[in-house]
Amino acid sequence: MPHPALPKIALAPISAKTASATATAVLPVWNLVDLYATTDSPRLRSDLSEVDRAARGFEQRFKGKLAELPGEEFGRAIGEYEKISETLSRLSSYAQLLHAGNMTDPEIGRFYQTMQERVTDISSRTLFFALEINRIDDTVLDKQLKDPGAARYRPWLRDVRAFRPHQLADDLEKLLHEKAVAGRNAWIRLFDETMASLRFDVQGKRLTSTEVLHLLSHKDKDTRREAGRAFGMGLGENMRTFGLVMNTLVKDKEVEDRWRGYARPVSARNLGNFVEDAVVDALVAAVKESYAGLSHRYYAIKAKWLGVDQLDYWDRNAPLPEDDDREIAWEEARDTVLSAYGAFSPDLAKIGKKFFDNAWIDAPARAGKAGGAFAHPTVPSAHPYLLLNYQGKARDVMTLAHELGHGCHQILAGAQGHLLADTPLTLAETASVFGEMLTFRAILAREKDPKRRRVLLATKVEDMLNTVVRQIAFYDFETHVHDERRKGELTAERIGEIWLAVQRESLGSALRFEPEYHHYWAYIPHFIHSPFYVYAYAFGDCLVNSLYAVYQDAHPNFVAKYMDMLRAGGTHRHKELLAPFGMDAGDPKFWRRGLNVIRGFIDEIEASA
Repeated sequence: MPHPALPKIALAPISAKTASATATAVLPVWNLVDLYATTDSPRLRSDLSEVDRAARGFEQRFKGKLAELPGEEFGRAIGEYEKISETLSRLSSYAQLLHAGNMTDPEIGRFYQTMQERVTDISSRTLFFALEINRIDDTVLDKQLKDPGAARYRPWLRDVRAFRPHQLADDLEKLLHEKAVAGRNAWIRLFDETMASLRFDVQGKRLTSTEVLHLLSHKDKDTRREAGRAFGMGLGENMRTFGLVMNTLVKDKEVEDRWRGYARPVSARNLGNFVEDAVVDALVAAVKESYAGLSHRYYAIKAKWLGVDQLDYWDRNAPLPEDDDREIAWEEARDTVLSAYGAFSPDLAKIGKKFFDNAWIDAPARAGKAGGAFAHPTVPSAHPYLLLNYQGKARDVMTLAHELGHGCHQILAGAQGHLLADTPLTLAETASVFGEMLTFRAILAREKDPKRRRVLLATKVEDMLNTVVRQIAFYDFETHVHDERRKGELTAERIGEIWLAVQRESLGSALRFEPEYHHYWAYIPHFIHSPFYVYAYAFGDCLVNSLYAVYQDAHPNFVAKYMDMLRAGGTHRHKELLAPFGMDAGDPKFWRRGLNVIRGFIDEIEASA
């Protein structure tokens, strides 16, 4: 059962394009003081003490009594639960962000683990609440919800009760909840800290994963080759650990899924995203059917562009010959993104500007820091934080636009309150991908040079292929691994074989893979942190492509409707949110329309080559 004490982090899609630090500017570093000043601050100690006391009192007053409560008191109980949950989320968020900033510091690691354990212990006292809500008879609940205070939480209750068929006995739920810190969460921490501690020898330097992945988009082919091989071999040297982590977590999920009665490994994710299996299946089928016309076709064009018959895997994200590969200063990136946001909606840009005016962004890469990028919503009573690894490349500007979209969405949805602000992952990617599209379209519109315009289109296509084709290939990889794991433990070699097979299918014959590429699956944190998370990126990209087409068609009151969609948070599901735009994700045409946007960009590239 989901529990609101641990907020979701909106992760950026992972591909071999992650950036490292830049020397062009003094990059911003976040200040977590808006959560807590230090790990032993009086406020943190007080919140721990107070929330523990509140949870104990809550349990004593309400456990076993929810069905008997009149509507007004039931509404107040949910409000109390929300307050407790928000305090626990504030504590968790602080620990998570501190750890993401430096995963190799043992004291920070100790604090992170200790906080996880304390939050789990305290939240175990309120675990009964959602479980008991699911045992309330529909007629009794309908009567309780006639009270306006209780009725406000109707969408949250709808989502909690969606898990009723998969709920276990209370003692089993409590056992799973309390053991997570010494089970699944501990394996995730092992993965994170192992990745953060790895160093790769390239050109006489020992580089972090963030730094070496950045070199895969270096203009020099020899540098890319050395970086790609060093990364693959470095992962291979730790494959015993990574293979064990993957096998253990996949088996752990299979056991819990079996007990809960989920039909497929992805079923729990779909339910958590409140999206029907058929809709996800339609998305996956549409993307896989488009491999030939999208990724296969584009990479064949790129190979010719680079003067080769096949691209080596380390050349997939290589800069194009006409790319000036200039470094973009942080200030220019900020102004570019905010200007694009402002042209669409001054209100959206005003929200985005807060992240730059305050210490809400951690931009530079550094040893021990989490790779990639994410937006963390923290809690409505505070504000989101963004983690980047900014190097000053065009793709990093797009990453900034992406994460800022998440941050703006999280602020707008925060007005719903802690329990109603959380957005399903499928819709959580809408604002981020839309922000990228706004930024790209603004840059493209002012570019008049045909060669530079072609480079911009190609860069966007590569990002879209990373977001759609690559993520569905990741989903396919996970599906094969989870299905095959049910027959017994997989060797690391077998996991690598599955990985390579789906990469060849999705990227096509224009890509050539070396033996060390078998190990590349191990650096994708989504497989470890959030199984089957990845399809949300393709969902979001195709959704935004269709949504942007509606915007270009001058749909009436589009901006106001879009802002309302973001403000809705988790109060509505995708059908309700897309209806004002005349869109339906259940219609196969919806996905084809989104994929045709990518196809159109490739057409323009091919025509101009």
